[in-house]
Amino acid sequence: MRFAIHGRKVDEGTLPCIQHLLSALTQRRAQIKISDILHTLLKESSSEIIPESIYLADEGVSDVDFVISIGGDGTLLETVTHVRAQEIPILGINIGRLGFLATVSQHQITNAIEALFQGRYSYDLRTLVKTQLLQDIPSHLNFALNELTVIKKDSSSMIVAHAYLDDRFLNSYWADGLIISTPTGSTGYSLSCGGPVVSPQSNNLIITPISPHNLTVRPLVVSDSSRITIQVESRSDSYLLALDSRSYAISTEESFQIEKTSFQVKLVKFIGDDFLETLRQKLNWGLDVRN
Repeated sequence: MRFAIHGRKVDEGTLPCIQHLLSALTQRRAQIKISDILHTLLKESSSEIIPESIYLADEGVSDVDFVISIGGDGTLLETVTHVRAQEIPILGINIGRLGFLATVSQHQITNAIEALFQGRYSYDLRTLVKTQLLQDIPSHLNFALNELTVIKKDSSSMIVAHAYLDDRFLNSYWADGLIISTPTGSTGYSLSCGGPVVSPQSNNLIITPISPHNLTVRPLVVSDSSRITIQVESRSDSYLLALDSRSYAISTEESFQIEKTSFQVKLVKFIGDDFLETLRQKLNWGLDVRN
């Protein structure tokens, strides 16, 4: 099997985990290539195992069977930008904190690799969103797995985001910003702004205002077949548009559309992996915290 590995943090706490992963793959005679980012970090840390084959993160990864993200959810979102539209399966190993996407713990690495080689896995398909009509965003990075966020550039004043749903006027949002979230992103920024938790298999998008001026304006769940058009007014001549963690300054003279992409992200899923169990674990649902 052929594996690509990406990580962006190597220190005393994470290095043993990374070396354990590399050792487990090497013992099974896997072909391994690592991102240039991870390669640099491993060389600086004097790692005992450093694969010679690398790929350039800016150019993306190809010719592998699996891509392994080792870090947290932020690292996995970055890994998605390496895979792009190729739909190469991604395995997320969590050595970060919360980990809704990177669900394999460092203590489960050996079992996870063994399950991959034995074919005991399936795929969890996740929807992405993209923009239309904007020239400022590189075409090969024009997608988001979690959310697309319109947010004010000037910290002192609100923006007005005029939103249309399939060319029909929806609302003018007077707010600090507006989040268009996928079901995957419903446990992220949207959740912290009062949005609902949505099952990953739901064919929906969530429109969540950020600190709206009108408190009757609430998050809205719409079909992911919808086309959302946004036109922004601001005292500044531009605002920020973020696709996951990548942000771009956009002129207020430009309107743009949001819709789902034609491709999906394939997350590796093992027997026993369950979204509801993840919710209970990560959000401490059902836990009596009074003691």
